[in-house]
Amino acid sequence: VSNAGVGMAGPLECQSLAAMQNLMDTNFFGLVRLVKEVLPDMKRRRGGHIVVISSIMGLQGIVFNDIYAASKFAVEGFCESLVVQALRFNVAISLVEPGPVMTEFEAKLYEEAERADYSRTDPETADIFTNLYLRNSKDVFSSLGQTPEDIAEHTLRVIEAARPPFRHQTNVAYTPMAALKHADPSGTLMTDAFYKLVFKYDAVLRLGLR
Repeated sequence: VSNAGVGMAGPLECQSLAAMQNLMDTNFFGLVRLVKEVLPDMKRRRGGHIVVISSIMGLQGIVFNDIYAASKFAVEGFCESLVVQALRFNVAISLVEPGPVMTEFEAKLYEEAERADYSRTDPETADIFTNLYLRNSKDVFSSLGQTPEDIAEHTLRVIEAARPPFRHQTNVAYTPMAALKHADPSGTLMTDAFYKLVFKYDAVLRLGLR
């Protein structure tokens, strides 16, 4: 089970390349290093199961989560490319894709975001992040967030499955979000829906969450 991960949220201009590289080294290359260690023996034995804790943000980018989503997209692409070869050796690969999870990890991330310096971006972007994104994120976590124990139960079901799924989303509330992307390959439907949700109907969104 690959579960190592770090988070990052905020305006792109305010994030250093060093921090971005550190995130990718943990979230993506950490997984690559693990798979390189365990896959050869699994192939020799012609049996095994690699379970990767990904994220719904590996399927759908979220505003102000550019680098974190990029790392999870990399995880998804890596596993999707590897799974067919692995199956030839009777090795299963499963991606567990949670939405928000209520942990100290997330709490620390948002506490740091509230204290951060946003002078390197323009005032409008800083205002959108602090007064729209952070406020809505707290409502999302309190309304839709899962416990670590819930994610563990989902992961156990994937591990024990007779035919392990390649993808398993733990929160049905995010299924429509992922479906939008597949409904319109041009991306227009998804982009328009998210733009309206963030900038036109944010009050309705917050009311619905509460």
